[in-house]
Amino acid sequence: MHMKVILAGTAMALALPAAAQETQTVGVSIPAATHGWAGGMNYFAQEAVDRLEEVYPQLDFVLATAGDAAEQVSDIEDMLATRNIDALVVLPFESDPLTGPVAAVADSGAWVTVVDRGLSQEGIEDLYVAGDNPGFGRVSGEFMTSQMPDGGDIVVLRGIPTTIDNERVEGFEEAIDGSGINVLAMEHGNWNRDDSFTVMQDFLSRYPNIDAVWASDDDMAIGVLAAIEAAGRDDVQFVLGGAGMKEMIARTRDGDPMIPANVTYPPAMIGTAIELTAVGLTSSAPVSGEFTIGSVLITPDNAEDYYFPDSPF
Repeated sequence: MHMKVILAGTAMALALPAAAQETQTVGVSIPAATHGWAGGMNYFAQEAVDRLEEVYPQLDFVLATAGDAAEQVSDIEDMLATRNIDALVVLPFESDPLTGPVAAVADSGAWVTVVDRGLSQEGIEDLYVAGDNPGFGRVSGEFMTSQMPDGGDIVVLRGIPTTIDNERVEGFEEAIDGSGINVLAMEHGNWNRDDSFTVMQDFLSRYPNIDAVWASDDDMAIGVLAAIEAAGRDDVQFVLGGAGMKEMIARTRDGDPMIPANVTYPPAMIGTAIELTAVGLTSSAPVSGEFTIGSVLITPDNAEDYYFPDSPF
Protein backbone atom coordinates (compact mmCIF):
# COMPACT_ATOMS: atom_id res chain seq x y z
CA MET A 1 0.00 0.00 0.00
CA HIS A 2 1.36 3.37 -0.95
CA MET A 3 0.68 6.04 1.68
CA LYS A 4 1.98 9.52 2.18
CA VAL A 5 3.20 9.78 5.77
CA ILE A 6 3.91 13.06 7.51
CA LEU A 7 5.55 13.03 10.94
CA ALA A 8 5.83 16.35 12.70
CA GLY A 9 6.40 17.40 16.25
CA THR A 10 8.96 18.16 18.89
CA ALA A 11 12.03 15.94 19.11
CA MET A 12 11.22 14.42 22.48
CA ALA A 13 10.36 10.96 23.68
CA LEU A 14 7.90 9.91 26.35
CA ALA A 15 8.77 11.29 29.76
CA LEU A 16 9.70 7.84 31.01
CA PRO A 17 13.18 6.29 31.40
CA ALA A 18 14.07 4.21 28.35
CA ALA A 19 16.10 1.80 30.43
CA ALA A 20 13.36 1.10 32.96
CA GLN A 21 12.41 -2.56 32.99
CA GLU A 22 9.52 -2.48 35.45
CA THR A 23 6.20 -3.37 33.89
CA GLN A 24 4.41 -0.39 32.41
CA THR A 25 0.75 -0.43 31.47
CA VAL A 26 -0.70 0.84 28.20
CA GLY A 27 -4.45 1.32 28.07
CA VAL A 28 -6.12 1.05 24.68
CA SER A 29 -9.69 2.35 24.49
CA ILE A 30 -11.64 2.07 21.24
CA PRO A 31 -15.25 1.88 20.03
CA ALA A 32 -16.78 -1.54 19.53
CA ALA A 33 -17.35 -2.85 16.00
CA THR A 34 -20.45 -0.76 15.31
CA HIS A 35 -19.71 -0.65 11.56
CA GLY A 36 -17.31 -2.18 9.07
CA TRP A 37 -14.41 0.25 9.51
CA ALA A 38 -14.65 -0.10 13.28
CA GLY A 39 -14.63 -3.88 12.90
CA GLY A 40 -11.38 -3.63 10.97
CA MET A 41 -9.99 -1.25 13.57
CA ASN A 42 -10.84 -3.73 16.36
CA TYR A 43 -9.09 -6.50 14.43
CA PHE A 44 -5.92 -4.47 13.94
CA ALA A 45 -5.92 -3.25 17.56
CA GLN A 46 -6.02 -6.81 18.88
CA GLU A 47 -3.38 -7.89 16.36
CA ALA A 48 -1.08 -5.08 17.48
CA VAL A 49 -1.56 -5.85 21.19
CA ASP A 50 -0.89 -9.56 20.69
CA ARG A 51 2.24 -8.88 18.66
CA LEU A 52 3.65 -6.13 20.87
CA GLU A 53 3.19 -8.11 24.09
CA GLU A 54 5.62 -10.62 22.59
CA VAL A 55 8.06 -7.93 21.46
CA TYR A 56 7.94 -5.90 24.70
CA PRO A 57 7.59 -8.20 27.74
CA GLN A 58 7.97 -5.15 29.98
CA LEU A 59 4.68 -3.72 28.70
CA ASP A 60 1.22 -4.76 29.84
CA PHE A 61 -1.64 -3.85 27.48
CA VAL A 62 -5.25 -3.34 28.56
CA LEU A 63 -7.67 -3.28 25.60
CA ALA A 64 -11.29 -2.17 26.11
CA THR A 65 -14.01 -1.73 23.49
CA ALA A 66 -17.07 0.42 24.14
CA GLY A 67 -20.54 0.43 22.60
CA ASP A 68 -21.13 4.12 23.27
CA ALA A 69 -19.41 7.21 24.59
CA ALA A 70 -20.62 6.70 28.18
CA GLU A 71 -19.15 3.19 28.31
CA GLN A 72 -15.86 4.46 26.91
CA VAL A 73 -15.69 7.17 29.58
CA SER A 74 -16.21 4.47 32.22
CA ASP A 75 -13.51 2.27 30.66
CA ILE A 76 -10.95 5.08 30.73
CA GLU A 77 -11.81 6.12 34.28
CA ASP A 78 -11.37 2.50 35.36
CA MET A 79 -8.00 2.22 33.61
CA LEU A 80 -6.78 5.32 35.43
CA ALA A 81 -8.17 4.40 38.85
CA THR A 82 -7.46 0.66 39.02
CA ARG A 83 -4.70 -0.01 36.50
CA ASN A 84 -2.65 3.16 37.00
CA ILE A 85 -1.89 3.31 33.28
CA ASP A 86 1.37 4.86 32.08
CA ALA A 87 -0.02 5.60 28.61
CA LEU A 88 -3.40 5.71 26.90
CA VAL A 89 -4.15 5.10 23.24
CA VAL A 90 -7.71 6.26 22.58
CA LEU A 91 -9.95 6.50 19.54
CA PRO A 92 -12.82 8.59 20.93
CA PHE A 93 -16.35 7.36 20.28
CA GLU A 94 -17.32 11.04 20.12
CA SER A 95 -15.17 14.11 20.60
CA ASP A 96 -16.99 16.12 23.27
CA PRO A 97 -17.80 13.52 25.96
CA LEU A 98 -14.32 12.00 25.86
CA THR A 99 -12.37 15.24 26.15
CA GLY A 100 -12.66 15.59 29.94
CA PRO A 101 -11.80 11.98 30.83
CA VAL A 102 -8.81 11.92 28.47
CA ALA A 103 -7.63 15.25 29.90
CA ALA A 104 -7.74 13.64 33.37
CA VAL A 105 -5.43 10.89 32.12
CA ALA A 106 -3.02 13.50 30.77
CA ASP A 107 -3.17 15.40 34.07
CA SER A 108 -2.12 12.21 35.89
CA GLY A 109 1.18 12.31 34.03
CA ALA A 110 0.38 9.47 31.63
CA TRP A 111 1.19 9.72 27.94
CA VAL A 112 -1.84 10.23 25.68
CA THR A 113 -2.10 9.14 22.07
CA VAL A 114 -5.33 10.14 20.31
CA VAL A 115 -6.34 8.35 17.12
CA ASP A 116 -8.61 9.44 14.27
CA ARG A 117 -11.40 11.39 15.99
CA GLY A 118 -9.83 14.40 17.67
CA LEU A 119 -10.82 15.78 21.04
CA SER A 120 -12.81 19.01 21.28
CA GLN A 121 -9.96 20.76 23.11
CA GLU A 122 -6.52 21.15 21.55
CA GLY A 123 -3.26 20.34 23.27
CA ILE A 124 -4.34 17.45 25.50
CA GLU A 125 -2.68 14.63 23.59
CA ASP A 126 1.05 14.09 23.17
CA LEU A 127 0.66 12.22 19.88
CA TYR A 128 -2.11 12.36 17.29
CA VAL A 129 -2.41 9.61 14.66
CA ALA A 130 -5.00 9.88 11.90
CA GLY A 131 -5.73 9.70 8.25
CA ASP A 132 -5.61 12.89 6.21
CA ASN A 133 -9.25 13.88 6.63
CA PRO A 134 -9.10 17.16 4.69
CA GLY A 135 -7.24 15.20 2.01
CA PHE A 136 -9.89 12.46 2.09
CA GLY A 137 -12.53 15.04 1.27
CA ARG A 138 -10.36 16.77 -1.30
CA VAL A 139 -9.49 13.56 -3.17
CA SER A 140 -13.19 12.62 -3.16
CA GLY A 141 -14.22 16.00 -4.50
CA GLU A 142 -11.55 15.98 -7.19
CA PHE A 143 -12.77 12.59 -8.39
CA MET A 144 -16.38 13.81 -8.50
CA THR A 145 -15.40 16.81 -10.61
CA SER A 146 -13.37 14.60 -12.97
CA GLN A 147 -16.39 12.35 -13.49
CA MET A 148 -18.82 15.25 -13.91
CA PRO A 149 -17.02 17.81 -16.10
CA ASP A 150 -20.31 19.48 -17.00
CA GLY A 151 -21.54 19.58 -13.42
CA GLY A 152 -24.66 17.92 -12.07
CA ASP A 153 -26.82 17.33 -9.03
CA ILE A 154 -25.53 15.21 -6.14
CA VAL A 155 -26.47 14.31 -2.57
CA VAL A 156 -24.00 13.85 0.29
CA LEU A 157 -24.03 11.59 3.33
CA ARG A 158 -21.96 12.70 6.29
CA GLY A 159 -20.64 10.52 9.13
CA ILE A 160 -21.06 10.93 12.88
CA PRO A 161 -20.79 14.58 14.00
CA THR A 162 -17.05 14.81 14.80
CA THR A 163 -14.07 16.98 13.98
CA ILE A 164 -12.92 14.54 11.29
CA ASP A 165 -16.31 14.60 9.56
CA ASN A 166 -16.18 18.40 9.48
CA GLU A 167 -12.69 18.29 7.96
CA ARG A 168 -13.77 15.82 5.28
CA VAL A 169 -16.79 17.85 4.24
CA GLU A 170 -14.80 21.09 4.15
CA GLY A 171 -12.17 19.46 1.94
CA PHE A 172 -14.85 18.09 -0.37
CA GLU A 173 -16.68 21.39 -0.67
CA GLU A 174 -13.47 23.24 -1.51
CA ALA A 175 -12.65 20.69 -4.22
CA ILE A 176 -16.01 20.99 -5.99
CA ASP A 177 -16.25 24.78 -5.64
CA GLY A 178 -16.84 26.35 -9.04
CA SER A 179 -17.20 22.98 -10.78
CA GLY A 180 -20.90 23.22 -11.55
CA ILE A 181 -21.68 20.37 -9.14
CA ASN A 182 -24.77 21.24 -7.11
CA VAL A 183 -25.26 19.64 -3.69
CA LEU A 184 -29.01 19.09 -3.40
CA ALA A 185 -28.86 17.96 0.22
CA MET A 186 -26.42 16.78 2.89
CA GLU A 187 -27.43 14.62 5.87
CA HIS A 188 -25.72 12.48 8.51
CA GLY A 189 -25.69 8.75 7.80
CA ASN A 190 -23.56 8.12 10.91
CA TRP A 191 -21.22 5.69 9.12
CA ASN A 192 -24.06 3.18 9.38
CA ARG A 193 -25.68 1.12 6.60
CA ASP A 194 -29.21 1.18 7.99
CA ASP A 195 -29.15 4.92 8.77
CA SER A 196 -27.79 5.62 5.30
CA PHE A 197 -30.45 3.46 3.66
CA THR A 198 -33.09 5.59 5.40
CA VAL A 199 -31.39 8.88 4.49
CA MET A 200 -31.05 7.83 0.85
CA GLN A 201 -34.70 6.75 0.71
CA ASP A 202 -35.63 10.27 1.79
CA PHE A 203 -33.33 11.82 -0.81
CA LEU A 204 -34.84 9.65 -3.55
CA SER A 205 -38.37 10.63 -2.54
CA ARG A 206 -37.49 14.33 -2.54
CA TYR A 207 -35.45 14.58 -5.75
CA PRO A 208 -36.61 13.11 -9.10
CA ASN A 209 -33.08 13.26 -10.48
CA ILE A 210 -29.80 12.64 -8.68
CA ASP A 211 -26.70 12.29 -10.84
CA ALA A 212 -24.30 10.91 -8.21
CA VAL A 213 -23.81 10.35 -4.48
CA TRP A 214 -20.85 11.10 -2.25
CA ALA A 215 -21.45 8.57 0.51
CA SER A 216 -18.02 9.34 2.06
CA ASP A 217 -17.78 5.85 3.61
CA ASP A 218 -18.17 2.30 2.30
CA ASP A 219 -20.71 1.18 4.91
CA MET A 220 -22.85 4.18 4.04
CA ALA A 221 -22.35 3.49 0.33
CA ILE A 222 -23.77 -0.02 0.77
CA GLY A 223 -26.88 1.44 2.40
CA VAL A 224 -27.17 3.99 -0.40
CA LEU A 225 -26.88 1.33 -3.11
CA ALA A 226 -29.58 -0.77 -1.42
CA ALA A 227 -31.94 2.21 -1.33
CA ILE A 228 -31.32 2.97 -5.01
CA GLU A 229 -31.99 -0.65 -5.95
CA ALA A 230 -35.14 -0.83 -3.80
CA ALA A 231 -36.49 2.32 -5.46
CA GLY A 232 -35.71 1.04 -8.95
CA ARG A 233 -33.96 4.30 -9.84
CA ASP A 234 -31.61 4.43 -12.83
CA ASP A 235 -30.70 8.13 -12.78
CA VAL A 236 -27.85 7.77 -10.26
CA GLN A 237 -24.68 7.29 -12.31
CA PHE A 238 -22.32 6.29 -9.49
CA VAL A 239 -21.73 6.25 -5.73
CA LEU A 240 -18.39 7.20 -4.16
CA GLY A 241 -17.73 5.71 -0.74
CA GLY A 242 -14.39 5.53 1.03
CA ALA A 243 -12.07 3.77 3.51
CA GLY A 244 -11.24 0.76 1.34
CA MET A 245 -13.69 -2.00 2.32
CA LYS A 246 -12.53 -5.11 0.46
CA GLU A 247 -16.00 -5.75 -1.01
CA MET A 248 -16.04 -2.26 -2.53
CA ILE A 249 -12.42 -2.47 -3.70
CA ALA A 250 -13.29 -5.69 -5.53
CA ARG A 251 -16.21 -3.98 -7.28
CA THR A 252 -13.95 -1.13 -8.39
CA ARG A 253 -11.28 -3.60 -9.52
CA ASP A 254 -13.87 -5.54 -11.52
CA GLY A 255 -15.19 -2.43 -13.30
CA ASP A 256 -18.58 -1.99 -11.59
CA PRO A 257 -19.83 1.32 -13.07
CA MET A 258 -21.70 2.18 -9.86
CA ILE A 259 -18.47 1.94 -7.80
CA PRO A 260 -15.82 3.44 -10.10
CA ALA A 261 -13.41 4.47 -7.33
CA ASN A 262 -12.64 4.52 -3.62
CA VAL A 263 -10.50 6.61 -1.25
CA THR A 264 -8.21 5.08 1.38
CA TYR A 265 -8.60 5.58 5.13
CA PRO A 266 -7.02 2.46 6.68
CA PRO A 267 -8.38 1.12 9.99
CA ALA A 268 -4.90 -0.33 10.61
CA MET A 269 -3.88 3.17 11.79
CA ILE A 270 -4.83 2.03 15.32
CA GLY A 271 -1.93 -0.43 15.13
CA THR A 272 0.39 2.39 14.08
CA ALA A 273 -0.70 4.39 17.13
CA ILE A 274 -0.22 1.52 19.58
CA GLU A 275 3.18 0.67 18.14
CA LEU A 276 4.45 4.26 18.24
CA THR A 277 3.34 4.52 21.86
CA ALA A 278 5.17 1.29 22.72
CA VAL A 279 8.32 2.54 20.99
CA GLY A 280 8.20 5.72 23.02
CA LEU A 281 7.78 3.84 26.30
CA THR A 282 10.73 1.54 25.62
CA SER A 283 13.25 3.77 23.84
CA SER A 284 14.41 7.34 23.41
CA ALA A 285 12.88 7.60 19.94
CA PRO A 286 10.98 10.87 19.37
CA VAL A 287 7.30 10.09 18.91
CA SER A 288 5.41 13.24 19.95
CA GLY A 289 3.56 15.36 17.41
CA GLU A 290 1.31 14.31 14.54
CA PHE A 291 1.42 11.24 12.30
CA THR A 292 -0.79 11.66 9.25
CA ILE A 293 -1.55 8.87 6.78
CA GLY A 294 -2.43 10.31 3.38
CA SER A 295 -5.55 9.42 1.37
CA VAL A 296 -5.08 7.76 -2.02
CA LEU A 297 -7.58 7.46 -4.88
CA ILE A 298 -8.28 3.83 -5.78
CA THR A 299 -9.33 3.13 -9.38
CA PRO A 300 -9.52 -0.04 -11.48
CA ASP A 301 -5.88 0.56 -12.42
CA ASN A 302 -4.52 0.22 -8.86
CA ALA A 303 -7.34 -1.52 -6.97
CA GLU A 304 -5.48 -4.82 -6.77
CA ASP A 305 -2.80 -3.10 -4.67
CA TYR A 306 -5.44 -2.26 -2.03
CA TYR A 307 -7.39 -5.51 -2.01
CA PHE A 308 -6.65 -7.64 1.06
CA PRO A 309 -8.87 -10.77 1.03
CA ASP A 310 -7.94 -11.82 4.59
CA SER A 311 -8.85 -8.47 6.11
CA PRO A 312 -12.12 -8.29 8.08
CA PHE A 313 -12.88 -4.98 6.33
